[in-house]
Amino acid sequence: MAVHLRLARAGAKKAPFYHIIATDSRSPRDGKFLEQVGSYDPAGPKVSFDDVKLEKWLKNGAVPTVTVKNLIKSHKAASAA
Repeated sequence: MAVHLRLARAGAKKAPFYHIIATDSRSPRDGKFLEQVGSYDPAGPKVSFDDVKLEKWLKNGAVPTVTVKNLIKSHKAASAA
């Protein structure tokens, strides 16, 4: 089982909101997931992570998608500044 960190869409039509989740790579986008590690609101744009959960999944070998990798990078840059 390969674990990925990816976005799951929520919110209303034409007003998306995304949960950043750890999930089995075979699960559908908005299907069953293992744990929620953060959220992303593109209208803001606002990104928030539970840093403990994020580090736990990254240490256990979870592979972030390209989008989630960029969100993590921007979150770390914003929290360092």
